[in-house]
Amino acid sequence: MGHGHDHGAQAKRAGEKHRGRLWAAFILIAVFMVVEAVAALITGSLALLSDAGHMFTDVLGIGMALAAISAARRAVGDPQRTFGLYRLEVLAALANAVLLFGVAIYVLVEAVRRFDDPPHVLAGPMLLVAVLGLIANIVAFMLLRAGAQESINVRGAYLEVLGDLFGSVGVIVAAGLIALTDWYWVDPVVAVAVGLFILPRTWKLARAAVRILVQAAPEHLDVPAVQARLAAVPGVSDVHDLHVWTLTSGMDVASAHLTVDPAAEVGEVLAAARVALHDDFHIEHATLQVEPAASKGDCGPAHW
Repeated sequence: MGHGHDHGAQAKRAGEKHRGRLWAAFILIAVFMVVEAVAALITGSLALLSDAGHMFTDVLGIGMALAAISAARRAVGDPQRTFGLYRLEVLAALANAVLLFGVAIYVLVEAVRRFDDPPHVLAGPMLLVAVLGLIANIVAFMLLRAGAQESINVRGAYLEVLGDLFGSVGVIVAAGLIALTDWYWVDPVVAVAVGLFILPRTWKLARAAVRILVQAAPEHLDVPAVQARLAAVPGVSDVHDLHVWTLTSGMDVASAHLTVDPAAEVGEVLAAARVALHDDFHIEHATLQVEPAASKGDCGPAHW
């Protein structure tokens, strides 16, 4: 049957092979989340609290990513889950985006409340903790960067760490200015900047997750081009009921009905169609229904 019948191998490429790096990032961020939260309470810094809040979503997000990968692996072979539980990583990514939105909105509201009467902030401890947090975020960023290109689940954690990295830089700048000038209003300004920086990236992540969940065609694929390519396969006279969607990260799938010429060899048509989908569009799993020309009118469109 050609390409694309090993769902387990594809899922492993998309998420499970990054499991060790996710665990390393999880432990690192969890430790520094506690450090920053305690330091934020001691110093009174909203910027530091904002950074700790983003680290908290990192811990939850990476934890959900690990749970999704483990659940998907356990579900392989379950006859009632023919595609496993690969969608769990998409749900985890969407949950990460919702958490990030919540944290960003809270920080923005709290920052506005502080502008009129900025509280005193201990700049020295704030600066020390921010530097340590920056180091932790750089290490986590390097751990997750490669996986973010392959898995939407890992990408969610990666974006959170990226936001934290810039947040730590902002906190360092704020601590330095406060120490030199006593401009305590810089603290809520940096907190707002961190929130505004992460919101567009969070929206992009949420949008990508929702597109997968509603089974929209992948943005990088031109569905009419897919249909035209299948129609160009020797022996195919018509292509209809074509559907292309993303099951999970790295797993674009398709289904289609192919009307074939009477003299065409069905096996050759199927093989050529699968090769075309794989080579031209990187679709590794396709369910293709072959129909004789006489039955074309009997195959009506779905009405859901």
